[in-house]
Amino acid sequence: MKVYNFSAGPAMLPEDVMKKAQSEFCNYADSGSGIMELSHRGPQFSAVIEQAESNIRELMNISDDYAVCFIQGGASMQFAMIPMNLMGECADYADTGTWAAKAVKEAKGFGDVNIIASSKATNYDQIPVIRHWKPTKNASYLHLTSNNTVAGTQYHSFPPASKTAPIIADMSSDIMSRVVNVNEFGMIYAGAQKNIGPSGMALVIISKDLAERVPSTVPTMLQYKTYIEKQSMFNTPPTFAIYMVKLVTDWFKTQGGIAAIEEINDIKSECLYETLDSSGFYTSPIKGGSRSKMNVVFRMPNEELEAKFVKEAAAQGMSGLKGHRSVGGIRASIYNAMPLAGVETLVDFMIEFENKNG
Repeated sequence: MKVYNFSAGPAMLPEDVMKKAQSEFCNYADSGSGIMELSHRGPQFSAVIEQAESNIRELMNISDDYAVCFIQGGASMQFAMIPMNLMGECADYADTGTWAAKAVKEAKGFGDVNIIASSKATNYDQIPVIRHWKPTKNASYLHLTSNNTVAGTQYHSFPPASKTAPIIADMSSDIMSRVVNVNEFGMIYAGAQKNIGPSGMALVIISKDLAERVPSTVPTMLQYKTYIEKQSMFNTPPTFAIYMVKLVTDWFKTQGGIAAIEEINDIKSECLYETLDSSGFYTSPIKGGSRSKMNVVFRMPNEELEAKFVKEAAAQGMSGLKGHRSVGGIRASIYNAMPLAGVETLVDFMIEFENKNG
């Protein structure tokens, strides 16, 4: 039975990528060793990390004004690294969900945090209207979370770029799922485990000018300048994770690049939302203009039916559909690697389930 993994992360990877990694696992490039066994200073891995960065730059159209870094610790490490490196007296934050709130908590240890937009009062059911935001004049940066994995919301436009308060975006759950203009951001970062690879690593794309702000008092391993100057090789990097990112981005290129991937992602999310909107059984708690194209959340008349839905879906090869423990309900995460066939299988099951239980 074909299994479609709708988990929010670690999430499914492209089948072709998994098979490629499997075929090379014990003998990479005829070296007689697996990639995890090879020196990070050797020629085989050097070629891997260089190609991974080249792929990312090509796919996201990243100029030489930005550095591409591979940093251990995932996005959660960045919650502290960002203010440690870049915050002066204060910074602006938009609170739009669980992970945005965690970033706020970490930042408060390094300076004043100004919450200039929040949807907490309405259970994070929307992205606050950007034109109503009131940025702080002396803010070091503006931090936002582009897609809210738990809540199921997403920015479909971003605040205007500012040289005085550059935008820093946590794109952990929608990195490379759509075309974005990197030049509009001072920094983009993402945990790899949802759209571009396995867990344990963050991709950081940072303006080299912004990285110059870093005070010398920051520990060496927590300075962005360390990763920039040493090409992410100051210490032993997460070699297998970087190798997998290289394979995933190779695959993105075979699919036609990010614009082509975005088109497929649009079709997948539209398919699910059309099913929700035409139903009297399923309901979406998210305002229409804020719905995520990566994490589609919905509810049913009661929790007993939701538990039954998750159990029966799993029996038919659709795993990971239980909503986050903090909010309940159902959550279908349809990242880049989720094929359209997986979404169609879920939609067919949803219609059948409603007919039996509605």
